[in-house]
Amino acid sequence: MTTWIDRFEGLTNLPNDVRDILVGQSQVLKVPAGTVIFGPGKAPENLLLLLAGSVRVQQLSESGREIVLYRVNAGESCVMTTACLLAYEEYSAEGIAETEVEAAAIPRGVFDELVSKSEAFRRFVFSAYSKRITDLFFVIEEIAFQRMDIRLAQRLLTLSRETDVVKATHQQLAAELGTAREVVSRQLQEFQRRNWVALTRGTITLLDKTAIKKLAETDA
Repeated sequence: MTTWIDRFEGLTNLPNDVRDILVGQSQVLKVPAGTVIFGPGKAPENLLLLLAGSVRVQQLSESGREIVLYRVNAGESCVMTTACLLAYEEYSAEGIAETEVEAAAIPRGVFDELVSKSEAFRRFVFSAYSKRITDLFFVIEEIAFQRMDIRLAQRLLTLSRETDVVKATHQQLAAELGTAREVVSRQLQEFQRRNWVALTRGTITLLDKTAIKKLAETDA
């Protein structure tokens, strides 16, 4: 019988007894957009496997600056939750539902048991974990070494998707890029001077996507 397990490639070949444990002892949850799913100082009670929606994981510095670490989308798990479960530690960042989210919640006790006893489940957990760690190293490399104008161009293209409009404030873009709002504002004003974008409150309209793509593909 098809279950939520079959939405995750790494879980499709689990033995029947392990599948029965996961289905029987886990719960499918739905939370509305804007819900803070976890936050600093709290210990994880479940491993969440996203079935639908998107969760933004971000960290707040002592100075109050936000930085978006990564997003968890359908078919993925949260590396920070995995790390905290494995190390028995509390969260150091927060996860916020960007959309309505549906997820399978695997209780801590079930997670511990299956990581210990099931090679297939353990392989799934550590494979997802290692991939996301690699993604985090890429974020660090971007912040440390890549030019801000290139990163901003890339992020505008990502956020606009198939449209020519990005609904985001300068502060939100700064959090996405791990920099100060003033830095983003100066760069957007330069893009506007070049007639690449039009700026209005909370909205950035991409007027020349070709030029923005060319910059985004620059080998800094």
